[in-house]
Amino acid sequence: MMYQKIIVPIDHGNRNMKTEHKAFTSGFVEGDCRPALGEYLYYGGRYYALAEQRIPYMRDKTVDDRFFILTLFAVAMEAEKQMLDTQDTILQAVLPVGLPPKHYGALYRKFEEYFKGRGIQQFTYKGIPYRVEITDAAAFPQDYAAAMTVYQRIAQFNKVVTVDIGGFTLDYLLIRGGRPDLGVCDSLEKGVIKLYNDVASRINSEKDILLDDTDIDRIIRGEKTDYDGEVLRIVGDMTRTFVDDILG
Repeated sequence: MMYQKIIVPIDHGNRNMKTEHKAFTSGFVEGDCRPALGEYLYYGGRYYALAEQRIPYMRDKTVDDRFFILTLFAVAMEAEKQMLDTQDTILQAVLPVGLPPKHYGALYRKFEEYFKGRGIQQFTYKGIPYRVEITDAAAFPQDYAAAMTVYQRIAQFNKVVTVDIGGFTLDYLLIRGGRPDLGVCDSLEKGVIKLYNDVASRINSEKDILLDDTDIDRIIRGEKTDYDGEVLRIVGDMTRTFVDDILG
């Protein structure tokens, strides 16, 4: 048996899971039977198929194994993207992960330990067998980690406000002279899920139409839909107000 190290940075969002090369909705369906379509894992005697219905908001993502299963999806996707040979190979995965700055101090140790010490996980992804051992996980404050990728550009300014618009939370952090000022940071419950819920509620009330997240996504992106101009106008107006409130 061979060992192959793989580094997989993951953003465990309440709406989307993001890796370097992939983004997918933070949701799946579980069952005893192999799914006919879509991307699925077979793990622990159960089938898990990715779905557009996201997991309900979780401030602490370690309370059950749902985000661990999504992590296995993410590792397999990155291994596939890197064209790694998983036959007779144990993938030793290192996971840089993120937390909102406001929650970082309270949750980072718990979040790191959530992934470690589980041993070798055996599963199949798209019918291909995988053996994955998460050897290490390191949590970073999300806003600050992103800002460091453009550090040379922002270090020259006295004050830079970084904003991370997530699924459920909107996180901001002040960087003063290149250093984070944790006295000026917060995680507000004003992420895009709130916008989508408000849009869906209003459209249902005024137009008797049930919009889901994918419908709203397509409208915001200006893609073709079957909805009339009034629905498009309402979604556009509410989205502009949402953005204006953030900038305000």
